[in-house]
Amino acid sequence: MSELKFAFMASLGFGSMPAREVVKILKGIGYDGVEWTLAHFNPRAMKPAQLAEVVAVTRSGGLEPSELVVQQDVVTRDENARADRVRLVAECIQAGAEHGIKTMNLFTGPAPWDPGAPVVGKNITMGEAWRMVFEAYDRWVPEAERLGVNLAVEGVFGMLAHDFYTTRFLIEHYNSSSLGVNFDPSHDVLYGNTDSGWMARQWGDRIKHVHLKDAVGIPEMGRFLFPLLGEGNVDWKGFFTALRDMRYGGFCSVEFESFGYISKVMKGDVVAAARMSMEQIRALLP
Repeated sequence: MSELKFAFMASLGFGSMPAREVVKILKGIGYDGVEWTLAHFNPRAMKPAQLAEVVAVTRSGGLEPSELVVQQDVVTRDENARADRVRLVAECIQAGAEHGIKTMNLFTGPAPWDPGAPVVGKNITMGEAWRMVFEAYDRWVPEAERLGVNLAVEGVFGMLAHDFYTTRFLIEHYNSSSLGVNFDPSHDVLYGNTDSGWMARQWGDRIKHVHLKDAVGIPEMGRFLFPLLGEGNVDWKGFFTALRDMRYGGFCSVEFESFGYISKVMKGDVVAAARMSMEQIRALLP
């Protein structure tokens, strides 16, 4: 089909399934990897042997762990919560290095879906928010460099780092080969940055992982959604062409967040969602 490698994030209904079952299902559909979350790989909730087992069943089942989603909001007035989140990411970096998951998916915050999160420019200044972010990454980046782990920052709507430009500001602040982007074009198109192929080329080898998700709407008004692949404003032809031209060797992982569709139409069938997403990928590849 393509030299690109495809994975699926084991969220939604997959989060409650045994890892071995998730791997078997995704392999049967045709995926090359699985993107694990803390539901399956959590150094605070699992023993080292259990963590190792998750990676072992992934590889024995014919897939690769594309990355671990460890997204923690570090823009918060709750100092204890912030310190604990910073420690959790550090623990995941170490556990990933020890057990074979080499890429961590991170973001900045504040989380717009959290009613208690501060609003930048209203409850907290931009300078104070960036100070919190830099304090966290000041700990994570050297640890990732020491252990040979990639940190992939995802720009997320409503957060401090939310698109190409704001995420690039964070990554260039460190200029570390261990710190790059989890390139999810859906968040960029929400802010009018629709030339996904151009952005991919600008990121270049700083792309550590890719999320496949479409988007349409206006985030500032809270009127947006992540529809099925091909129904939003992402230029998939330009996007995939750029990745191929760049000889991108990492994973493109489906992050299925068409919540209304899977709930109302698919009745929560995440396997059907994974199968349909693969069909959409095949149709959208140039």
